[in-house]
Amino acid sequence: MEFGFSMNAFRQRTLSEGVEAIADAGYDGVEILLDDPHLFPGTADGDDLERARTLLDDCGIDVSNCNAFMLSAIEPSAESRAATFNRDTEAFHHPSFVELDPEDRQARVEHTKNALATAAALGSESISVPPGGPVPERMSRADALDALVRGLREVTDAAEKLGVDVLVEPEPHLLTETSEDFLDLVDRVDSPRIGCNFDAGHFYSVGEDPVELVETLAPHTPHYHLEDIPGDRTHEHTQLGEGAMDIDGFLEAVEATGYDGYVTVELYPYQETAAETAQTAMEYLEAHGWA
Repeated sequence: MEFGFSMNAFRQRTLSEGVEAIADAGYDGVEILLDDPHLFPGTADGDDLERARTLLDDCGIDVSNCNAFMLSAIEPSAESRAATFNRDTEAFHHPSFVELDPEDRQARVEHTKNALATAAALGSESISVPPGGPVPERMSRADALDALVRGLREVTDAAEKLGVDVLVEPEPHLLTETSEDFLDLVDRVDSPRIGCNFDAGHFYSVGEDPVELVETLAPHTPHYHLEDIPGDRTHEHTQLGEGAMDIDGFLEAVEATGYDGYVTVELYPYQETAAETAQTAMEYLEAHGWA
């Protein structure tokens, strides 16, 4: 397997600064953030994409995945904000696939289609997307799931034409949290281009064992996210080795499947020390014989 680092830790830095720091730290790949301030598909043009490709070539680094999950560049409606923003949720979850406002739901769909085209132009094989978002107070879980399935089905034609996978990323407190939730969803959507962005810390945070899940979800998983999580299983992305997860056991399980793709380290809370954090995570992987 190869290792990448996610640019969402570098939201206080430019695209160039982040990619250069990640390459200098010794990573094989970089997860590009398809959002402000880096490469938002709604405003990025051909020149922006060409500069990004040149940057990647100059740094000798590939794209491990494109992050189309986080979305701060589009302002959701007041109705959507009022329905969920009073909960334990992040602004970048909105607009999601399950907002009350149909225009907000469609904004997420169109962003996903645009993200697929941008990913294809960058040579990425996948984008990661949210697993529905927080369920609004006036929407039933069944209706939210129907909305998510409709939204994902709407983007599968573009995904199939472009040859880019749409990877749903289960997350605590969102519609799709657990492995069981994901497997139900993928059956409902029924497209070969819908897969899992397996975030080890997310599954750990909802009480599952990522080590045991690797084999179960391997047929659906072309990309992994890795971070550590505190012992109380709080959803708090923590530097490798500073939480309670069995990181070696997880990577051993991934290796045992014959996986040869990317495991991307995702430590977005460390924005003020992004370059140092990427370097420290790589030192952990090297010290444990993984990189």
